[in-house]
Amino acid sequence: MSFLSKWPAQIAMAATLTLASATLPQAQETIEAMDPRTPNILPLEKRAAVVDAWLKERLDTVVEPLMRREGIDMWIMTAGEYDEDPVAKTMLPSTWLSARRTTILVFHDRGGDQGVERFAIARYPVADLFPSYWNPEEQGDQWERLAELVAERDPKNIAINISEDFPLADGMSAGMKRKLVRALGPLSDRLVEKEELAIGWLETRTASEMAAYPHIVRIAHSIIAEAFSEKAITPGVTTTDDVRWFMRQRVADLGLATWFHPSVNIQRPEQEVFEIAKMNIDSGNVIMPGDFLHLDFGITYLRLNTDTQHHAYVLKPGETEVPKGLRDGLKAANKVQDALKAEMKAGRSGNEVLAAARKTIGKQKIDGTIYSHPIGYHGHGAGPWLGAWEDQSPIADGRGTKKVNPNTAWSIELSAQRAVPEWGGQIVRFMTEEDAYFDGETVRYLDGRQTEITIIPRP
Repeated sequence: MSFLSKWPAQIAMAATLTLASATLPQAQETIEAMDPRTPNILPLEKRAAVVDAWLKERLDTVVEPLMRREGIDMWIMTAGEYDEDPVAKTMLPSTWLSARRTTILVFHDRGGDQGVERFAIARYPVADLFPSYWNPEEQGDQWERLAELVAERDPKNIAINISEDFPLADGMSAGMKRKLVRALGPLSDRLVEKEELAIGWLETRTASEMAAYPHIVRIAHSIIAEAFSEKAITPGVTTTDDVRWFMRQRVADLGLATWFHPSVNIQRPEQEVFEIAKMNIDSGNVIMPGDFLHLDFGITYLRLNTDTQHHAYVLKPGETEVPKGLRDGLKAANKVQDALKAEMKAGRSGNEVLAAARKTIGKQKIDGTIYSHPIGYHGHGAGPWLGAWEDQSPIADGRGTKKVNPNTAWSIELSAQRAVPEWGGQIVRFMTEEDAYFDGETVRYLDGRQTEITIIPRP
């Protein structure tokens, strides 16, 4: 029985959507519900079924349009065991935790209605996804077999994953390329470095993935809601490091993974301006009443990643609400989010989106910094950068000049700086990050956004 036939795609999708809608109301478009209840999470076998169904759907629907958009006849990827091309690794089924020895994946566009065939030059077929076209007992040399198959198909060009600007599109190692060039001989003149294929595959989100992505973000937000509560924080006792490890432990207990170690930081009166570059240094401060907290946190589930930054305030004795200056600061950061969302246009470069959004916040006299990025298979995903936190000038290489495409997911990451009257006019940095989806026309948050600072203890 094949790995797909055991859990048909329809069953896998139904399971995901049923669990996604269970127990929790649908989050509003603009306001995130700080609800600590964790949504249902699939057991491992059903997660594998969903991942494999999505993967087959992606291979069947995403690759052909990409290759034809870029004018590519053949695309070859090499995956060495434990040193896989990042793109090839996302094409392995759920039960393949790494490539087997050397696994070579090939896509060949036969043109017209014949579509794109895919196969592997490997000792084993790659599940039901890539049949193996190599029998080691009949032909001992794997690379010679690849050369035979390429020669039979006679492609005009052959794309490989090499890129100077995007590490995720730079997956062919120097050693693998040397082997490929030797094997192809004269046909190696047809090799072309085509980062657009790798980026396109990694950045494109399908309808099935997007049906479940809000649920994944809701799980992450529920963990944040727990971390920013009395369950995790006792003022005067709990340290920022305690909160970080609370989140890590909670993720592990749920059977999930993080793709980076969370950061938790404090801003308080009579403190120097908070610097993003130093945000991970604050590891042992005891959380006290009157502290303004910030965290940065992300999980991985069903091969998709989240990335969120939120704020909380610890009430002083007698206080019932967050100081107005802090509330106004978050509103300023929300306006920077609005400006960026409004300028997201398909076909614009990352630099163009950045410049247009900065022009808007400049007119509003907001001191903001924009540093948003794609998200999906990787937390810092493939695709254009919308600014960098360390430099707001245009990015000269492909990270800034690459175009924004439809059907992509984003972390809307940015900050605003504002003087807080209640803190004697001290400058405070308000850092926000929310996951969103761009359908080509509009940007929508996957599980709302933070518009009110979380209060500890909660009313």
